[in-house]
Amino acid sequence: MGMACRNGKPYCGFTYMKIYKDMWFVIFFVLPFAGLAYTLWHVWCVLPFAFAWKCAVVAACVVAFSALFLNFSHAIDAMPMWLARACYETGNSAIFVMLYAVLAFLLLDVGRLVRVVPRAWLYHNGITAAVMAVLLVAVFTYGYANYMDKRRHAVDLPTAKAVGGGVKMVLVSDLHLGYHNGRKELARWVNMVNTERPDVVLIAGDIVDGSFRPLREEGMASEMRRIEAPVYAVFGNHEYYSGADEAVRFYREAGITLLRDSVATVGGMAIVGRDDRSNPHRKSLGALMRGVDRTKYVVLLDHQPYHLEQAERASVDFQFSGHTHHGQLWPISWITEAVYEDAYGPWQRGLTRYYVSSGMGIWGAKFRVGTCSEYVVATVRQGS
Repeated sequence: MGMACRNGKPYCGFTYMKIYKDMWFVIFFVLPFAGLAYTLWHVWCVLPFAFAWKCAVVAACVVAFSALFLNFSHAIDAMPMWLARACYETGNSAIFVMLYAVLAFLLLDVGRLVRVVPRAWLYHNGITAAVMAVLLVAVFTYGYANYMDKRRHAVDLPTAKAVGGGVKMVLVSDLHLGYHNGRKELARWVNMVNTERPDVVLIAGDIVDGSFRPLREEGMASEMRRIEAPVYAVFGNHEYYSGADEAVRFYREAGITLLRDSVATVGGMAIVGRDDRSNPHRKSLGALMRGVDRTKYVVLLDHQPYHLEQAERASVDFQFSGHTHHGQLWPISWITEAVYEDAYGPWQRGLTRYYVSSGMGIWGAKFRVGTCSEYVVATVRQGS
């Protein structure tokens, strides 16, 4: 059995893949159901209602949570559009609300164990129930407003290479267009991009969320064509989840140049687009870089920011990635910061600079707590 290298250390590929699959099984199945059971038990205990009303509240929570699995199964594609949107928003909101409910009840349980929180606070207590409801509403009202506020981050990229009068790029990732981010929202984003008057627009994958149905029915390809600059993009993992062939068609209809293990030359820049690592047969970065003119300013688009050392070894000038969403919600942002060398923002290794974006859009419900939605305006200019 061969050995590979991960973060500079040898590891067994078979063992790593098994651990990886087990980890995702725990994250997507074990933890959500454990969290649901824990939350429902505490909700049942704290509500000062009669038996029938408690049953109604718990049943409503179960129905909302169950909608999440309808979304993953693509069953909502067969529903009327209005119902599909409601199902998507309900199911994906439920998992986020449950996360914060679990954290709140954990805090109360720990407080009870150390004798700071009285037992009476957790049983048939209308005040506790009301306070928790108000806090959750406040957190997610803020989270929605924070998500809708798209941040503009400027990046200066000086280079000794000849780039003429400079190149202005708008960089975006993770639009996640679908049942929650529709054409109206996309139109607002396109207006933001056009306001910048860029020379080129680069998209680092995950244009689609989970289904191309809402993109087709709302005519989002024509909305993308309103961008007043050449657009280059790579695949993300969600293009593979939603269907790579359909993604290729959408990119073509939207006027987007797809870079799938290929290179494009734009003025004094070479834009290298890697296929997503969801494709096990994608080219290595070394093979992809063999035909690249190194006298040009080399920009690498790679959706998932793993193995950043590869770009440094290949003498890439700048890498732009997305995928992490910076966790979307605190404290998940702490997890992404532990997993990725650069989970969000600018980074540098040697002479190679990086930017990992938290994304213009979002997966799931429209909430951001402790993170932001953004687009990046990067200027490549000659200078030291």
